[in-house]
Amino acid sequence: MIERMHETLLNIIDAIWNVVSSIMPIDIIDIALLSYVVYLFIKLMRETRAGQLIKGIVLLIIGYLISKSVGLKAITYLIETTLDIGLIALIIMFQPELRRALEKVGRTKFGIRLFGFGEENDEASARWNTAIDAICDSAAELSETCTGALIVIERQTRLGEQIDTGTMLRAKPSKELFGNIFYPKTPLHDGAVIIRDGEVLAAACFLPKPSKEELINKKLGSRHRAAIGMSEVSDALTIVVSEETGQISLAENGVLTRDFTRDTLRQRLREELLPRQLEPVFAVKPIKAKKSSKKKGAKK
Repeated sequence: MIERMHETLLNIIDAIWNVVSSIMPIDIIDIALLSYVVYLFIKLMRETRAGQLIKGIVLLIIGYLISKSVGLKAITYLIETTLDIGLIALIIMFQPELRRALEKVGRTKFGIRLFGFGEENDEASARWNTAIDAICDSAAELSETCTGALIVIERQTRLGEQIDTGTMLRAKPSKELFGNIFYPKTPLHDGAVIIRDGEVLAAACFLPKPSKEELINKKLGSRHRAAIGMSEVSDALTIVVSEETGQISLAENGVLTRDFTRDTLRQRLREELLPRQLEPVFAVKPIKAKKSSKKKGAKK
């Protein structure tokens, strides 16, 4: 008995060694990519309705196996037909989730700015500096008066669909402009302002609803929900001023961060919007002249 167990253990170790010794570098890359795809699939299931749907599919397969083994022909035929069209049904049901996933892939940045060259320039930085100051000053002033506001800052993902729902402005951002737009008795106050390239492009824009609206805190109003929904389908930064409390919040990547002040909001926007200055790779340091160690003699 012991010899047989020993022989079985040696066979298992030998089989594992044969597999490990046959692994090539390309196999490691293949396994890593497959693991990442599986991770994304599990993440999608946890963040959406896919978890409940997968459970339903598993139960359907179990029912198919049982009905086939027992000999229930009618039920077996119905389950087979359902499984045949299951892939198309999944694509239709998960169209919003698949769209968001593909948009996130499209927003991935592969390029790296080298030697200080990039798309950003001094003019763009100056525009964003002006816009950031106007946004932060306006948010602080609107917060003091508890005036509701919703400001969307476009980044890499273009927001053409949302811009088309609003009124085109193409104006330079300023505290006075935001004050007029979000004044409760003006026609443009109900909706979002969208900023592109440091310019107020449109106002009174409608934003999409969040995908998991039932999981959002019930105390959050329509502006906060719209901000979360906008941040889920794009890489935009969405600033919200609460009409009830005057609290300043910022939504990014589906996450709402609250309790911003003028200074903390300015710091966050500068970190996200202004280009990072890169030091030149081949920087030449100026050579300082060496001081003479010998002192000149005193004149006689």
